[in-house]
Amino acid sequence: MNVSVDVLRDCDDDSVPADDFISDWVTRAVAAAGRTHAEISVRIVDPGGMRALNRDYRGKDSATNVLSFPGGSVVGLPAGEPEPLGDIVICAAVVRDEAGTQGKATPDHWAHMLVHGALHLLGFDHEADAAAAEMEALEMRLLAAQGIADPYGANARNC
Repeated sequence: MNVSVDVLRDCDDDSVPADDFISDWVTRAVAAAGRTHAEISVRIVDPGGMRALNRDYRGKDSATNVLSFPGGSVVGLPAGEPEPLGDIVICAAVVRDEAGTQGKATPDHWAHMLVHGALHLLGFDHEADAAAAEMEALEMRLLAAQGIADPYGANARNC
């Protein structure tokens, strides 16, 4: 498996997990989707940075937990090279605060946001009920394999 995860830290927050943790969870999601060669950037931002991105790209003037920006196809990419799937942007403060509000361990919520963001880059979404059910089932399976409880519980589609 050739999965490259580039972590960029654009904020200073003690709740952000180590780069290895981030890379491991993104790699798990890529593998679960059947990909073996991929490149993903994960950018950690503060609420101001996330608010600007959410406003500019989604028309929502608030900070959110995770955004995914899919990459385009690369013409002429040599065989065996990782396919650039895109960028995951996570707001550390929102993830930390949500974990507290939802009664989740902060690392568990980080794992969920990383998996959720990576699955979006892999083409999964939660716009229609059937697609949401498929995406959530995969998220729950990946998290449960590492001992993390159902991240949705009674609050389905809280991402």
